[in-house]
Amino acid sequence: MMKKVLIADDMHPSILTMLSEIGFSPDYQPNIQRPELLNIIKDYEGLLIRSKTKIDKEFLTHQQKLEFIGRAGAGLDLIDIEAVEQLNIQLFAANEGNSDAVAEHTLGMLLSLFNKINWADAEVRQKIWLREANRGIELKGMTVGIIGYGNMGKALSERLAGFGVAVLAYDCFKTDYSSNLVKEVTMEEIFEKTDVLSLHIPLNESSKMLVNDAYLSKFKKNIFLINTSRGEVASVTDILKNLQSGKLRGACLDVLENEKMKQLTAEQEEVYEQLFQMKNVILTPHIAGWTVESYRKINEVLFEKIKKMYGL
Repeated sequence: MMKKVLIADDMHPSILTMLSEIGFSPDYQPNIQRPELLNIIKDYEGLLIRSKTKIDKEFLTHQQKLEFIGRAGAGLDLIDIEAVEQLNIQLFAANEGNSDAVAEHTLGMLLSLFNKINWADAEVRQKIWLREANRGIELKGMTVGIIGYGNMGKALSERLAGFGVAVLAYDCFKTDYSSNLVKEVTMEEIFEKTDVLSLHIPLNESSKMLVNDAYLSKFKKNIFLINTSRGEVASVTDILKNLQSGKLRGACLDVLENEKMKQLTAEQEEVYEQLFQMKNVILTPHIAGWTVESYRKINEVLFEKIKKMYGL
């Protein structure tokens, strides 16, 4: 009997062909809402999700024969990992699928910030021609500190190889990864030497609101901050405070603490409004890993992990 796989979020259509080729029966329902999902999940051996579907204890009481849950993207912060593992359900993400996209986006944001490309472009479109006001700075000679040296962090270090920078990395989950691309260091050395800080960490209890006023005060230099990981790892209020004080020379933010722009609190509205007016801030709507190529590559990564799980 064919194993049924529910695809409960938007995915590249190639996943349907891939699953069919190995004898699975894919059911593509990207618009399914939670009540219906809870009602039908008992009929499936596999589930593929993106970011709208929360896998919590309530959800797991409704499944009866799930064998795997695949996250089409990076990070498992919407999933109760312990509860899933207790049920012997295999769990995997596709971090490898969008690491190149994240690395390129990170570098693109940084270069745009350093060279004031976004503001200069907007001014020229209004026939405002200001050269001195848009004088840039160069990345060469700086020290880039990477927090989290997984797929994303490593991909960024590869992109930085030709820029003449020193690349330092700290990862609390791994050791012995120093190479010609990166030097593994302690957080103390990150605090001491970093000019540009790039976050590539998962969201969990220890990382939530990690980047706050106290954290930023530990850096010896005034730094540039890049966050393409999860918005909740950095306090937007404290980012604004440190931009205003000059401790942060600039920020590239692909993610924000609250990304539901129509559901901001009054305090968040005020903070965001001030942040959005700053010329030394680059903002994008959580799209660092969102490329034409990564859309397909994520499927390929999940497909290989499903095949490996079943020995196919």
